[in-house]
Amino acid sequence: MKLPKLTAIIEKEGKWYLATCPELGVASQGRTNEGTELMLQEAVELLLEEADEAEIRRRLNRGVTVKKLELVHA
Repeated sequence: MKLPKLTAIIEKEGKWYLATCPELGVASQGRTNEGTELMLQEAVELLLEEADEAEIRRRLNRGVTVKKLELVHA
């Protein structure tokens, strides 16, 4: 199964960083930006190793669209 490009969104919340992959609905957290990104990558890889193709397709087809926001007024 060919996957689309996946996105990592990392946000700082107090002393923690929260990371999500919106296309698959996977999340992780950590104390550093880099560490949190690695933990998210590991969580996504685990999902892809363990889930069957039907589960991956279900997650990918939840209707989530990730794209750049083009603003007219800045």
